[in-house]
Amino acid sequence: MFQINENYQKLPGSYLFSTIAKKVAAYSQENPDKNIIRLGIGDVTQPIAPAIIEAMHKAVDEMGNAQTFHGYAPDLGYDFLRKAIVEHDYKARGCQMEADEIFVSDGAKSDSANIQELFAENSRIAVCDPVYPVYVDSNVMAGRTGVYDPKTQMWSDVIYMPCTAENNFVPEFPKETPDLIYLCLPNNPTGTTLTKSQLQEWVDYANKAGAVIIYDGAYEAYISEENVAHSIYECEGAKTCAIELKSFSKNAGFTGVRLGYAVVPKALNCNGVSLRDMWARRHGTKFNGAPYIVQRAGEAVYSEAGKAQLKEQVAYYMRNAAAIKQGLKDAGYTVFGGVNAPYIWLKTPEQMNSWEFFDYLLENAGVVGTPGSGFGPSGEGYFRLTAFGSYENTVAALERILKL
Repeated sequence: MFQINENYQKLPGSYLFSTIAKKVAAYSQENPDKNIIRLGIGDVTQPIAPAIIEAMHKAVDEMGNAQTFHGYAPDLGYDFLRKAIVEHDYKARGCQMEADEIFVSDGAKSDSANIQELFAENSRIAVCDPVYPVYVDSNVMAGRTGVYDPKTQMWSDVIYMPCTAENNFVPEFPKETPDLIYLCLPNNPTGTTLTKSQLQEWVDYANKAGAVIIYDGAYEAYISEENVAHSIYECEGAKTCAIELKSFSKNAGFTGVRLGYAVVPKALNCNGVSLRDMWARRHGTKFNGAPYIVQRAGEAVYSEAGKAQLKEQVAYYMRNAAAIKQGLKDAGYTVFGGVNAPYIWLKTPEQMNSWEFFDYLLENAGVVGTPGSGFGPSGEGYFRLTAFGSYENTVAALERILKL
């Protein structure tokens, strides 16, 4: 008789955002007259920029012509997109990357879950706490995390790096030596980040420890401070210890279009085995490539018109973040984030735990956010709001919260 992967049975409950969706759906069914404002899931609301839409229309027309039709995409992605990525995301910032170190995918979420397939089952992972749930959950599925303790909400074989108000939400080097280190900067959910010098210290640490940093830079476009790196490869020595994941979802509004990429440098090796070559083999075996139309859309992100239009969109969302942060601050809330990232991280009021505050906001204000405890034990007592709503809804949600 067939056997199942028992590691899936270890996962506590459903995926965080699935749980939120179910709770909101149940509330909506019971209260059909209530208008709910959703500031929970980090989904964009502004339409795709005109320059990108134009490129997509052109690509669609090409697909209707036998001479310009495209079938399967190349394993790594089309040259036109990979070269644009190298030129604008790396060379423009002084990072010398090559196109065949870029792997185009359908998004950073997939890559952040799949990348762990390159590493041994007994690899120890270190994660910031709180953390984007996919990093831990995908390693649970792979049998790498040990036993879950419901009381502490921690896995026995995971190395947690608490990020709290006491350390300004900046992770400290773990006491145990990890094999894989997950860093999401700017951070989801806390909205904080590291300076270039702090990030350099992590690169130096990883090289010394023989660890690999899985660097999720999905929110890089929202960085506004000069001393914050846009890529880990701005740090000396990063090519020998870091894999970088990037997404078009938040910088270009591709949450429904799906496009991202991973960077695996040729210099990253383990006992003479190239991780770049391993990822190329995995990519070619398990992924058929992002659609031609979508990759042309990605290319348009780097056009002069595309960059200008997306700069306006980023500014739009960050105006939302500033409004939420200042409004809550003025009302007496303890608030973090909202500077280099489109997330507001706030302390729950009146000793409420994270899910109690979720229910309180939903039932009394019709506003949906994300409970901090869903991101890990150190997230308990905190709450995340996103700036990805419309400005009108953001202001309306803030007004509702302030009336409570």
